[in-house]
Amino acid sequence: MARRDNILIGLTPEVLLKAYACGIFPMAEDADDPALFWIDPPERGIIPLDGFHIPSRLARTVRTTGLTVACDRDFSAVIDGCAEPGPQRARTWINAPIRKLYSGLFEIGHCHTVEVYDGDTLVGGLYGVSLGRAFFGESMFHRARDASKIALVHLVARLKLGGFELLDTQFLTEHLTTFGAAEVPQARYGKLLASAIRQSANMSVFARTLSGAEAVALARG
Repeated sequence: MARRDNILIGLTPEVLLKAYACGIFPMAEDADDPALFWIDPPERGIIPLDGFHIPSRLARTVRTTGLTVACDRDFSAVIDGCAEPGPQRARTWINAPIRKLYSGLFEIGHCHTVEVYDGDTLVGGLYGVSLGRAFFGESMFHRARDASKIALVHLVARLKLGGFELLDTQFLTEHLTTFGAAEVPQARYGKLLASAIRQSANMSVFARTLSGAEAVALARG
């Protein structure tokens, strides 16, 4: 599944986008490892945008929460949050080269964040890569209950509003299956990816403010 050569030589944000277009992405063993290697899963996790499921309790939370949501405001803070150890992960794969590469993608408009705030305090969020009508989810985190789930609902709402076709989760987790995520074989994924990156999405959706009720309606619609 993984190609474990150190791939840093010549790896730029532009080259990284070409890799995503081919269906591969980089990871590191852990935060202290200076090397990166390619991941090419035989089966790929995706959330079908037309089959996104929001549990009823979460839908109520998104509609009524006092937390606020913004996009693309503070990439550095989001990747810091995603790199934090947590109860279910003692270490992170986000190393210095990952931070540099994805910061570069953010600067050229191909990496986006969804950020959840309690007042002025960042309490959760996610980031991922956009290419055509495909969005590749990279990582998420929460410091307050349901904050990462709220971010995911707001992400899906924006992807649907922007005409996206593919939401790639890379791997399938039990947590993601509650939202309708499933695995597809590599050949099927390749066809979905090829279709999605041939077209353009409306990227202005990441600058749009949505209420919780709007986000739930769009994500379910």
